[in-house]
Amino acid sequence: MWVRALLFLGVLILSSTPMSGGRATESFAGRFVDLPGVKLHYIDSGGAGIPLVLLHANTGTVESWAPQIEPFAQAGYRVVALDRRGWGKSVADLAAGARPGAVSDDIEALADYLKLEKFHLLGIAGGGFYAVDYAVWKPARLLSLVAAATSLQLKEKEIDEYRLRIEFEGFRKLPAHHREIGPSYRGGDPEGVKRWIEIDHGSMQAGAKLQPLRTPNTYAKLATIKTPTLVVAGGADAVSPPSMMRLWAAKIPGAEFALVPEAGHAVSWEQPEIFNAVVLAFLQKH
Repeated sequence: MWVRALLFLGVLILSSTPMSGGRATESFAGRFVDLPGVKLHYIDSGGAGIPLVLLHANTGTVESWAPQIEPFAQAGYRVVALDRRGWGKSVADLAAGARPGAVSDDIEALADYLKLEKFHLLGIAGGGFYAVDYAVWKPARLLSLVAAATSLQLKEKEIDEYRLRIEFEGFRKLPAHHREIGPSYRGGDPEGVKRWIEIDHGSMQAGAKLQPLRTPNTYAKLATIKTPTLVVAGGADAVSPPSMMRLWAAKIPGAEFALVPEAGHAVSWEQPEIFNAVVLAFLQKH
């Protein structure tokens, strides 16, 4: 089933003015837990609601979810957002020879620690790589999967060739906010852009090691996903354009697709009211 933004016309009208990314994460105290190889920092809204775990982008931290945590909690979900090891406030073991471990292992360890029997999982951009990796590894634990604004780090010739066709020389050397934030938001919300840049500058720590996927993401791997899945694309995403995301979304059996107009790669930050409405509508079905 393909979900189109026009289904959320009422939200689109209400969201005609860009909404700056806030600091809603300050409403919930950050916590730490000692897991193998990392002192993991996370935010937990608490409560008896169905858990929803959030995985940030490579340019983000738990602070990137400021426009989502409180609205999702108010909708009745127990919202858990974690800083991946080496990002934000999570402190990884950087001793010589220390292995970074897989993000999926950290998700599983945190879920065990918090006694999350079943939960929804939402990953954006780089976080989407690991959300899919976890969904294939632990399908029985997930109620649903949401992957937003992501290429999934797919090892597929079709995706590699697509990327070569759209990326101009020097694209990867542009400042992150020029690559990832859409022009409408850059032009219309300078304070929101400033806050996004602040979070990006405090995202990946010096000396941090990139964590691997448990297994490479491929089309064949996507075809094994049985978890109800929503794919969310930003209409102005220059990193993972909607047409590229449709290529891999079609490989996931029964996946739904939603398009957020005007938003760039930072879709949840740029258009939070639309993004939140799309995600909540999907979660409530599962």
